[in-house]
Amino acid sequence: MAILILGLVIFLGVHSIRLVAEPWRNAQVTRLGERGWKGLYSLASALGIVLIVLGYGVARRAPIVLWMPPAGARHLTALLVAIAFVLIGAAYAPASRIKQLLGHPMLAGVAVWAVGHLLANGTANAILLFGAFFVWSTTSFLVWRRRDRLAGTRYPAGTLLGDARVVVGGIVVWAVFAFFLHGWLIGVRPFG
Repeated sequence: MAILILGLVIFLGVHSIRLVAEPWRNAQVTRLGERGWKGLYSLASALGIVLIVLGYGVARRAPIVLWMPPAGARHLTALLVAIAFVLIGAAYAPASRIKQLLGHPMLAGVAVWAVGHLLANGTANAILLFGAFFVWSTTSFLVWRRRDRLAGTRYPAGTLLGDARVVVGGIVVWAVFAFFLHGWLIGVRPFG
């Protein structure tokens, strides 16, 4: 679990710098240049992901079961993860009312993804992994929404067509991941 915890600290820590130390971040960007900062940020993020994957894999070999997921949890998880894919897609799609409404749909999507996975997994390593992402994404979403409100930030108006593209695209990517890639990459087939 130590490797998993270290990976989470590195990955979520790097992704929290603007949240907790924006002046320091800006000073580093000035000192290193935009490319230098992005390079270090990317390396630290990649290291965090590698440690998370390794740590989670090691912990899965001897899981500590804290509770058994209720029957049907995987179906609810599938629905929540599909919604999460739509929300994450809205973060990058132009002309989406979803982005206009939420401001930070990726953070909302990560929170929904984490909740879905918390429902379907009762091992200590899963609760640590998905719980950490839930706490980070929810906290980040609330802080950024408050900052938006204080700054008077308004997101561009979206359209019904933009929303339709986000929903269809998110569902297609979710289906490919759920039915094909999840089993291959993660080793768990959500639908048996």
